[in-house]
Formats: sequence, structure tokens, C-alpha cells
Amino acid sequence: MTDPRTDARTLLVSVWVSAAFAVVSLVWGLVVDSRLILFDGLYSFASVGLSLLGVWALRASRRGPDDRFPWGREIYEPLAIVVKAGALGGLCIYALAGAVGDLLAGGRDVDAGWALVYAVVATAGGVATTVYVRRRARTGSDLVRAEAAEWWGDTLLSLGVLAGFGLAWGLTLGGRDDIARYVDPAMVALISAAFLVVPARLLATALREVLTMSPPALREELLVCVEEVRRERGLAESFLRVSKVGSRLDVEVDFVVTPESAVQTVTDFDAVRAELRDRLRALGQDPSISVGFTADRSWVL
Repeated sequence: MTDPRTDARTLLVSVWVSAAFAVVSLVWGLVVDSRLILFDGLYSFASVGLSLLGVWALRASRRGPDDRFPWGREIYEPLAIVVKAGALGGLCIYALAGAVGDLLAGGRDVDAGWALVYAVVATAGGVATTVYVRRRARTGSDLVRAEAAEWWGDTLLSLGVLAGFGLAWGLTLGGRDDIARYVDPAMVALISAAFLVVPARLLATALREVLTMSPPALREELLVCVEEVRRERGLAESFLRVSKVGSRLDVEVDFVVTPESAVQTVTDFDAVRAELRDRLRALGQDPSISVGFTADRSWVL
């Protein structure tokens, strides 16, 4: 189980670091007239609001079920990730369109020296934050893992900025300002296009949870446990339904009982439930589990 307080603390650290990056990047980008630095700043600025959304979703989901939400509020977690992925994806597409326009217009003049200094600072800060968040993500919630993926993408962006401005600085020193003009918009186009992969992956994973689709790898793992219990107890058939929504894992298992089965009474049924629960917990899962028994398989089809 994840620790909500630790997760919230990690997200808040990400918020403050993103806010600092946003201010520095936007000011620095305006001073040196670099779309690449401005893109980095806008990305960090968007991350501030989206991380705050993540903190709210995490706290709301931990309030547990009540009369209005009998199954809990864990759906807020993947919904927050959907919004985050959509916003970041839209920002990347906007930056890509602007970069293509600059390339067609003949590039941009950028102060490559100061831009390179920025790239060094941004890369160092991005690496440090990424390492911190990724360590927390190992035992954290899906929101923290999404935050780690976002920071990993931002660090890759900073590395791209560093490489691009290093190239632009070298070209400027070599007297090829005519080529250096194209470096900034070209790097924006390449990085924004490549970075679209990160929000696309986040969106695909979160939408599976919003749609309460079964997680394939986890389902296969749970199916092995269910089948072992079925064979050991002499039950005719088993039916497994699994869905993961945020930090909540819902597992429904139905067994078909025959006169030859080793379980026939309510006490026997409870023993099977307890055994199945213990096997799932041994796998590191603590699901909300429902186990049913019937002699007529039509009830579970």
C-alpha cells in the first residue's frame, strides 16, 4: 500500500521545483529570445497547475467511500492523469507548430552563450529532481509515477536544450550565424515531437483505468491463484473479473460448485474466500475482493 502523506509531499516538492523552473525559464527565454527556453518554461508552468491537480486528486481519493461515492473516489487519480497528459500533449503540439513556422521564416537569432548557461543549470536541476521523484515513485501511487515520467521527459528536454545550444554556440564561434539561426526552432520541433510520446503513454494507461478495463499482466497473475484454488477445492469452473482504478484494485471471483466439490457449506465458502485473499496478498496485492459461489453457471456468464 502507498502512503498518501508521502505521495502528497512528493507532489508538493515537484510543484515548488516546477514553479521555480517556470519563472527562471520564462524570464531567461524572453531575455535571450529563445522559443526553446520559453517552451521549457511553459512546460514547467503547466506542470505546476497539473501537479496541484494531482495533489487534490490524491487527497480526495483517500477520503474513502460514502453515500455519494459508495465505491470510493479513486477515479479522481486517473482522471487527473488524463487532464495532465492532454494538457502536456496540447502544449507540445502548439510548440511544434510554432517551431515549424520559425523554420519556414528563416530561423531566430538567439544569444547562444547565455542560452547555454541556462541549459546547464536546467539540466542539473532536472536530473536532481528526476532522481528524487523516481525513487519515491517505486512505492508511490500512479500519480507519483506519472509525475516521475513527466520529470523524466522534462530532463530529456533539458538535455536536448543543452545539446542544441552547445551546437549553436559552436556555430556562432565558427562564424556560421546563418546556420545557428535554425538551431533553436529545429530543436523545439524535434523535442516537442519526440516528447509527445510521454503524454501519449500516460493518456493510454489512465484511460484504461477510467474505462475500468482489466490490467492484462496483473489479471494473468491473479488468474493463476484463482485456478490453483479451484483445482485444490474441486470446483467445476472459475470466473475472474479484475479492474484497477487509481490505487484501488477490484477483484470479483465466481466459482461453480458441483456435488463433487470439496466445498458445500457457508463455512467452506468462507474458508475459500480467506485462502484466496491470503494468496492475493502474498503477491503484494490488497484488493477489494468479492467471491461468489453458484451451482448454476448462467448466473456468472
